[in-house]
Amino acid sequence: MDKHFDIRAVFCPQSFLCLRSYDRAQFGKDVMAGIIVGIIAIPLAIAFGISSGVGPTEGLVTAIVAGFLISLLGGTRVQIGGPTGAFIVIIYGIIQQFGLSGLLMATVMAGILLVAMGLLRLGAVIRFVPYPVIVGFTAGIALTILTTQINDLFGLGLTDLPANFIDKWIYYAHHVRQVDGWSLAIGLGSLLIIIFTPRVVKHMPGSLLAIVVATLAVWLLRRFGGVESVRTISDLYELPHGLPAPHLPTLQLEEGQTFFQLIQQLFPAAFTIAMLGAIESLLSAMVADGVTGDRHDSNTELIGQGIANIVVPFFGGIPATGAIARTMANINSGGRTPVAGLVHAVVLLLVLLFMGGLVGMIPMPCLAAVLVMVAYNMSGWRTIVGMLRDPKSDLAVLAVTFLLTVVFDLTVAIEVGMLLSVVLFLRRVSLSTSISVFRNEIDPNQESDLKLHEEKLHIPDGVEVYEIDGPYFFGIANKFDDMVRWVGNPAKVRVIRMRKVPFVDATGLHNLEMLCQRSHRVGTEVVLSGVRDNVRVSLLAHGFGTLLGEENICPNINVALARAARLAKAPAEVR
Repeated sequence: MDKHFDIRAVFCPQSFLCLRSYDRAQFGKDVMAGIIVGIIAIPLAIAFGISSGVGPTEGLVTAIVAGFLISLLGGTRVQIGGPTGAFIVIIYGIIQQFGLSGLLMATVMAGILLVAMGLLRLGAVIRFVPYPVIVGFTAGIALTILTTQINDLFGLGLTDLPANFIDKWIYYAHHVRQVDGWSLAIGLGSLLIIIFTPRVVKHMPGSLLAIVVATLAVWLLRRFGGVESVRTISDLYELPHGLPAPHLPTLQLEEGQTFFQLIQQLFPAAFTIAMLGAIESLLSAMVADGVTGDRHDSNTELIGQGIANIVVPFFGGIPATGAIARTMANINSGGRTPVAGLVHAVVLLLVLLFMGGLVGMIPMPCLAAVLVMVAYNMSGWRTIVGMLRDPKSDLAVLAVTFLLTVVFDLTVAIEVGMLLSVVLFLRRVSLSTSISVFRNEIDPNQESDLKLHEEKLHIPDGVEVYEIDGPYFFGIANKFDDMVRWVGNPAKVRVIRMRKVPFVDATGLHNLEMLCQRSHRVGTEVVLSGVRDNVRVSLLAHGFGTLLGEENICPNINVALARAARLAKAPAEVR
């Protein structure tokens, strides 16, 4: 790292910048937006906490602590942070394998990774994750979330659900007769309210209205109808009245296991949390920039997200990141500075402090309906339909990532999806690189859409010219080698034209070296033509100045052909 490294170059929170020119009018807009987003976040935070395998308190605490820190320290003016649906599958899997203490430790590790990524200025690199991979794992997560909500939506009352996707559906099928009619009615009614409310009342969150109506309906059913089959949050969880005091997470080591071994086991999960958090938060920031015309600081955003994820486990919270839906709600409500995100966190804190009893009365089928809509919105089915016209290789990456996310887990899906994307990209690049061979003449007028009216270049007797058009890397090096072998009967001089080679990698250098040595053994000289400066540096560093002689690395085809003509006329022992 640069000895003159300045932390301000990578970490400059937007909250510090915005408040320099803050006014009362914008404060009023931010407060109103923060209240609205806080109300929207109540059911989502509770639902995400429960579906992740922890509880409603953990979801609210995460939205409060992480939401406050992300707004205070992040690199986006309007970003709203908190628990999101994308983490549900990961969190549930970590808890199943390592317990709650393992999840808290993995979250801290993920936070450290995010801070490191920001300090290393990797914010822009995250944008290079292929779009089909993002669409594939997002759709896969959506289907997985939907699957986890069947139990509560239909009131099955199952407590020992398998973790595997396929096994879950088999288990549901075996217990289909346990469907509770009242729970299903509450769930479907909530779903209809969520769907149709925005069409009638644009500024009323459908999920909030559904919770109010469903909670009142269940209270009336219990009070006057004697219906006790619809489970509520308080039936399953105990809600504290206040923010939990910070405490150190308790590590549960297995017999004979060391702390370092636990870190090794948790690292893949922590890396997945960090990568997913980085991708989702920066995607949210990019979407927000497109609406507001602002420009976020990706490295500061990563550091802010990392600090939030380091701190939140000490309050018993779960992983958090930027939430696209809540961020857009903030923008649409008039929020333009981090103050709106801070107010949103305060609203949630007030709910936790003074409304715990009311939160406990929310019916589980209603929360399931909220998450079903979250899954629907995450699925991106319109995007997938639109991508059906894209290249089949992109669709293959999408399909593989989707299936691996659903059948296995997100870690495997992202790894394989990225690897498959890289392989297909390299294949496209290698196909775009062409190799031509000339033996008699080169016509400049055939090499451009413009008529150059230049004379044809005559190729001397005993000389053959090869031209590489495109990157000379491991994906094309063997192709060029095969081309040379196919031509057969080597000439006295072989000119390799490299004017259109933007770079050469280690494999290309190795294959070119082998070609030169093989050519020398059969008495053929090699001349390089039109080598770009950066490629020339690589060639000389690899020893081609000694292998060929610097006089045989020519700046253009005219000089190369003149050099080849002299070599072709010279006796073999002189060459």
